Amino acid sequence: MNFLISDALAQEGAAPKADPLLGMLPLVILFVVFYFLLIRPQSKRAKEHRKMIEALAKGDEVVTNGGLAGRITALDDQFVTLQVADGVEVQVQRPMIAALLPKGTLRQGRGKGEKKGAKTES
Repeated sequence: MNFLISDALAQEGAAPKADPLLGMLPLVILFVVFYFLLIRPQSKRAKEHRKMIEALAKGDEVVTNGGLAGRITALDDQFVTLQVADGVEVQVQRPMIAALLPKGTLRQGRGKGEKKGAKTES
């Protein structure tokens, strides 16, 4: 039965030893790519959002995460009161403010049937 196994396969040769650090190199490269493409931009966005939330002031026009737009009428440590229409105010948590709008974006006091940009008669 030994005649079926060649001598070359039967011998135990000294296989070249792979460097363990070279085996970890793909994992390190993958982590670096994830850091620069996912982790770093996300933490930068979170830092900018925190800075924007801290700088909110009365009279600022904002949009919430739910898409509700309004003007800030009162501020608290945890909550912001938004005027969304004449006489309609809602309270939202500060972190739920998604974006700060440029001044004058919202026109409070627009009539019910009036369209944006439409002229009114005086």
